[in-house]
Amino acid sequence: MVKEKKAKTRKKVSYAKWGYIFLIPFFATYTIFSLIPLISTFYNSLFENYRSGLTQIGPNFVGLQNYISIFQSDLLKYFGNTMILWIIGFVPQIIVSLILAVWFADFRMRLKGSTFFKTIIYMPNVIMAASFAMLIFALFSDDGPMNNLLIKAGLSDGPIRFLATVWGTRGLIGLMNFMMWFGNTTILLMAAIMGVDASLFEAASIDGAKSFQIFTKVTMPIIRPIFIYVLVTSMIGGLQMFDVPQVLTNAKGTPDRTSMTLIMFLNNHLYSKNYGMAGALSVILFFITAVLSMFVFIMLTSSGNKKGGRN
Repeated sequence: MVKEKKAKTRKKVSYAKWGYIFLIPFFATYTIFSLIPLISTFYNSLFENYRSGLTQIGPNFVGLQNYISIFQSDLLKYFGNTMILWIIGFVPQIIVSLILAVWFADFRMRLKGSTFFKTIIYMPNVIMAASFAMLIFALFSDDGPMNNLLIKAGLSDGPIRFLATVWGTRGLIGLMNFMMWFGNTTILLMAAIMGVDASLFEAASIDGAKSFQIFTKVTMPIIRPIFIYVLVTSMIGGLQMFDVPQVLTNAKGTPDRTSMTLIMFLNNHLYSKNYGMAGALSVILFFITAVLSMFVFIMLTSSGNKKGGRN
């Protein structure tokens, strides 16, 4: 009996260690490509390191002087530009995506060709942003097709300089961000809605709830985690906005730097090889992103818990 017990214990395999072994590639990749560069960026932000003509200045330790210089610049203006451009694109994006997600996920409507439309609305997401920006630039230029159409339709006496006005440029950037990402947002929200138990919708309908009441009282509370995920990731993407305004405004943020984003400001320091200032701005952007993401997450989750407690 003792020998049989020993044989059984020997045959037992400890699977706990395999979990840690499978996690090694992730942590190794994260350490090499994320953690070490993050620490290196923070370290380099404490040094004066730039090129003046053919002369390399530094690296010289300057402490927090780079951060002071960044805050004395137009950082707040560029942060405001970035948030405005994100909001202009995100608000219509989330509204349209919610409507489409509800329609596509509602089996009672029996929409024909839904697979085709899902493919069509997702296609702009796979187009390179630079190519899309060049297309919009050509369409809305002074002698482009859009101006020709407005003039021939009698809606304008002359060409409208969309890219020469503040809100014209911001509107086009917001339009591009909306068109590029609303398909991806629709797919995410639709997947969340399809994961809701259909019996909940049927029970609400039997109780006399109308479509809008079902959406606000049943659908939205259940898909709140996915909605928070979409909001936070979209905000992070908005703070990292670069390629669309960079191409559309020829890297100048025209007119009068009202379309200059934080990443465009960072790119200017990298282009001029001012690595100390670029590192300081990167660290500031990291903390801004972290603080805003945590704020949005806490606000939405706490409001959801309060509503859940009242019910």
